[in-house]
Amino acid sequence: MLLLLLLLASTVDGQTLHVSGQKNKNKCVCEVNSTLWSFPALQYEEVLMQVQICEGSLKNLQEQVALSSLRLPQIQSRMANVTSRLEPFQYLHYKGLYNVLSLQLLGEKLNQLETNIGAVHSQLNNAQTQKFSKELGELRTSIDRMQTSDTVNMKIVTDKLRYLKNSVESCKTIPKDFKGTHSYCRNTLMTNISEPITTKISPYGKSYTSGSWGRQAQSDTDSQQNSYWVIALISGHIHGNTLRVYQTYEDFMAAAKHRDYTVAPSYSHTNAIEGPSGILYGEALYYHCYRSADICRYDLITNTVQRVTLPDSGVGFNNKFPYCYYDCRLNSDIDLEADETGLWVIYATVGNHGNLVVSRLVWDTEAKTLNVTQTWETRLFKKAVSNAFMVCGVMYATRYVDEYREEVFYAFDTATGKEKNTLALPLEKVAKGVASLSYNPTNKQIYMYNDGYLLAYQAQF
Repeated sequence: MLLLLLLLASTVDGQTLHVSGQKNKNKCVCEVNSTLWSFPALQYEEVLMQVQICEGSLKNLQEQVALSSLRLPQIQSRMANVTSRLEPFQYLHYKGLYNVLSLQLLGEKLNQLETNIGAVHSQLNNAQTQKFSKELGELRTSIDRMQTSDTVNMKIVTDKLRYLKNSVESCKTIPKDFKGTHSYCRNTLMTNISEPITTKISPYGKSYTSGSWGRQAQSDTDSQQNSYWVIALISGHIHGNTLRVYQTYEDFMAAAKHRDYTVAPSYSHTNAIEGPSGILYGEALYYHCYRSADICRYDLITNTVQRVTLPDSGVGFNNKFPYCYYDCRLNSDIDLEADETGLWVIYATVGNHGNLVVSRLVWDTEAKTLNVTQTWETRLFKKAVSNAFMVCGVMYATRYVDEYREEVFYAFDTATGKEKNTLALPLEKVAKGVASLSYNPTNKQIYMYNDGYLLAYQAQF
């Protein structure tokens, strides 16, 4: 009877289980279900796993707490440093100190724009110039309001000023019918670019990865109509002093019968070529002058050099605002171009926050001077593009896609001041880097200096 009581006292849930029995020959006989006392292995394994998970979580939490305790003083020190550095700017935010700084610059720009609008209005005196005068008055009112309150957005005013400035530049500089002389220009933008129709290694060799090339962009004489030219940057892929000219396409392809022009006595001379951009236009080579914000004009007839300094003291050169995107092209800050409307220079300035700026160049044959006549400012950051060129007064910008493809993705029309960033015109290439791109209005072809390879494409309208 004692044994039976002990067995009955041990159950699964710890409760006493009563079982009926019968007395048989001085013995107590009963039926007992032995499964009630089987070991709960599954439940044990689940509990054990939960314990292990809890131990792991607790260990991770302890490590995080220890790391936080270690890094918290460092974070607090950084925050204290940032706070102390921001203190001088709190006055600028709450007291409106930008009225003395930024608004002074805006006022200067507005005064210059007012002078330009007055000059255009005195010449044309039409509805367009009257509209400019009205918009200028509205901008003046906005800037006056900013001197007494924070209710006017500085960015909005700056954008309006830039747009009005570009509109005035277009109005006073671009003849209304300048695109009318070229029927294909009236379509406004290019529609496509062909596959390479010319592929050739530079006559200097494939190791010279930076330079420019193309066909004569303006033919003053019969001997210039079919001439081709090449510039290779010999010194560190940055500087050069030689222009090579071939009289015919056949000579160019055969790398024969060329003539070399020495534009400066050395690679480091003040008149030496800097950066992979130049253009042969008429009887002169136009290029970026050595370590300066100047454009040089080398006359092939007289072997003389004339210079002009680009407007704005913040012009980027010496690798300040080169073409980049996937990799920066050394000293590609200032880019010379030509199209149906004349000569152009593409660059960036501090005043335009490193965004692309486009200026027109004019050679005064009587005064023998090179002049910058007009300037447009865009909102496209120069280091975000791989190259740019001009067609029909429109600046096109490219970006890197992969090792064998570039893409024209952006256009800025100097005739209207409007920009478009939804283009997708492919440009095939044979090497990764693009040193220069230039367009020729005589045959509507685009020329690429592609890491020592010379490629030409047909622009389609």
